[in-house]
Amino acid sequence: MVAKHFIFLGAPGVGKGTQAQRLAQLIRLPHVSTGDMLRASVQSGSAIGVRAAAVMESGALVSDEIIIGIVAERLLLADAATGVVFDGFPRTIHQANALDDLLAGRGDQIAAVLHIELADEEIVERLSGRRVCATCGAIYHVRYHPPAVEGICDVCGGVLLQREDDQPAVIRKRLAVYQAETAPLIAYYHDRSAYHLVSGEGEADEVFSRIVKAVGVAR
Repeated sequence: MVAKHFIFLGAPGVGKGTQAQRLAQLIRLPHVSTGDMLRASVQSGSAIGVRAAAVMESGALVSDEIIIGIVAERLLLADAATGVVFDGFPRTIHQANALDDLLAGRGDQIAAVLHIELADEEIVERLSGRRVCATCGAIYHVRYHPPAVEGICDVCGGVLLQREDDQPAVIRKRLAVYQAETAPLIAYYHDRSAYHLVSGEGEADEVFSRIVKAVGVAR
């Protein structure tokens, strides 16, 4: 059986993680994020995991070479035999090239590249409206999920705070980094039949319905 993998692309704040998890549950494939793969590899004590741990402890960025090694390691696990849903990978053209080579060597395919698109100002509004309880960690949104009393957690009565990385200026910097470093992946995949542009507008359920329609699976 040919393994078929799914890739999600899109700027920070478009909901890639949420939608990748939902699709993975629906089609019964493992949801594989870069962070989860790194942690699992480090905990396993594998050769590539030991290298990754040393880099992370030094405070440096983990190289593409190590990330590719960890992905190759992850795809050898039994639950990846029919495919995975990638979340946060690939991030660079080099990673995308390496993934193509890796999958070709295994006889695997990319079933779908799902590019979730949302206007920058909508992303800024979504992320900057997020509030987190300083006491219990419950998450709210001033527009989509406000607390009963402004600034107070419904769960424990704690104070709701805005994270530093949810400040509008910080969000715009993150979007600029995305455009410079990650957006070229869109051009890399754009002309493939597996590429699908999906609007990120509206509620999460609406976006997921578009994704399901794009990949042609039943709910």
